Amino acid sequence: MINFQTIRWKNFLSTGSQFTEVKLNKSTTTLIVGENGAGKSTILDALCFTLFGKPFRNINKPQLVNSINQKQLQVEVEFNIGSKHYHVIRGIKPNVFEIKLNGVLVNQDAASRDYQKYLEEHVLKLNYKSFTQIVILGSASFTPFMQLPASHRREVIEDLLDIKVFSTMNDVLKDKYNEIKVKISDLDNKIEVGKQKVKLQQEYIKTLEDDKKKREDDVQKQIHDTTEEVAQLTMLVSEEKQQQLHLESSINDAETKRSLRTKMEALLRSLADRIKTQKKQIEFYHEHDICPTCSQDLTTSIREEAVHRHESTIQELQTAVEKLQSQYQDTQARLDEIVAIETKISEHQDRIIDLNSQIIGNQKLVQSLQQTLQSTSLDTVNVEEEKANLKQIAKTIVEFSNTKTGLVEEKHYLDIAGLLLKDTGIKTTIIRQYLPAINKLVNKFLQAMDFFVTFELDEAFNEKIKSRHRDDFSYASFSEGEKAKIDLALLFAWRSIARMKNSANTNLLLLDEVFDGSLDVNGTDYVMTILNTIGEENNIFIISHKDALFDKFRSVIRFEKVNNFSRIAL
Repeated sequence: MINFQTIRWKNFLSTGSQFTEVKLNKSTTTLIVGENGAGKSTILDALCFTLFGKPFRNINKPQLVNSINQKQLQVEVEFNIGSKHYHVIRGIKPNVFEIKLNGVLVNQDAASRDYQKYLEEHVLKLNYKSFTQIVILGSASFTPFMQLPASHRREVIEDLLDIKVFSTMNDVLKDKYNEIKVKISDLDNKIEVGKQKVKLQQEYIKTLEDDKKKREDDVQKQIHDTTEEVAQLTMLVSEEKQQQLHLESSINDAETKRSLRTKMEALLRSLADRIKTQKKQIEFYHEHDICPTCSQDLTTSIREEAVHRHESTIQELQTAVEKLQSQYQDTQARLDEIVAIETKISEHQDRIIDLNSQIIGNQKLVQSLQQTLQSTSLDTVNVEEEKANLKQIAKTIVEFSNTKTGLVEEKHYLDIAGLLLKDTGIKTTIIRQYLPAINKLVNKFLQAMDFFVTFELDEAFNEKIKSRHRDDFSYASFSEGEKAKIDLALLFAWRSIARMKNSANTNLLLLDEVFDGSLDVNGTDYVMTILNTIGEENNIFIISHKDALFDKFRSVIRFEKVNNFSRIAL
């Protein structure tokens, strides 16, 4: 378990040159309040920047340095993992990145990227995406789990269940697999060269007593023919590359067209939703004679006028849909052409690889023939010695063949292991076992927040949400307040699973303006009830504008701005 203790920062955003320090394990529940711009949310950016080198909010790195002092930005976080005490320091102007374990600086010989990788994979065992799903829930620069693409959802779940090691193993496996493929290819070339040597040696032994010039001419002719073949193959490679480049230049618009198609699809969905809304408005005027808001009569003329207005809007939207669909079809047709061209490019690439393999084999053969021509004495011939050379060549080929057989067998086992380590393999089996528990926890927290729906994630991390009446919904179907409850339920579920697995388990939970936006009074009370029951080992920080929440927390931190610098009010 990661037990965060202290965070401090200076010259960070609106903070001055004096350290602002917050004890992260002092109180189980802490309310952070202050006026807009007072620096309440700075703690989120400071924590993410220290641990991952980037802030929580969408702020460029140079903008993190206080604009008045313009130097000596420094942020520090201290935390314990078991008996190990870590102290991470990161700064700008000058650049600083240090990781201290029990007061001793961890080796900094590696590049900054590798140093960061060590912090995430070996110390925190969390990446930025997982950290901001399990530790932080905020309103700025935060993408809720349900809005993440499937691949990013998988990363969070893998971190949570501590099965990312299988992904690492799969990467290692791929490197090993590619290494074996190269070795097998090299052995094929050596075996082929060996066979050519055997053939040459056999012919050489058979014609030992023939004319020296004739034998030299034969070898020279084979070298010449092979060299000619290399030249022809090289020309073919050049032609294939030219054709490939020509095809690639004809699809420079591939990414633009794919992006345009995505935007068109989103716009079509948006127009469909607007048409649906207009139709609902028409149904309302057909079904109501009295305004439910002001209780005034809706006269026939008012209703007809409203219906006519909405029908006109529908007609305009449908015209826009038809025009957009026509553009979409043109774009899709171009994308079909692009896919066909990409297929041809792939075919050219395959042919280039095959031709290069032939060229390498022939070049090695030419080198071997030239060595044979230079090293073989044609004046003093020893038939027995050459027969012994032939046996040695054959023995070498057998050794190569045996080695290749072993590598082919190893490659076969790697193929099997690769199937197990793919996303559809052992990880899916493990995830499938945990999905019922995850879904059960999410539904438990939803019910605790008085939101009675049945929530279910499938193996592809797609959601299925059913109401009491068993109507199917998606995450996007709900109001912002209901989405906030789903996001909170997932956050609490992740933390519960992390505590059980002790993988991404931490004492720290930060909620930024969760109570200020979509949650109503009852929702706030339900969430506070959950926060007060998730255990004394948790240290929960709530950032809010609501002073009325004071009595719900064990401690309060108020930020204020004095002379353009943010600080904690005394």
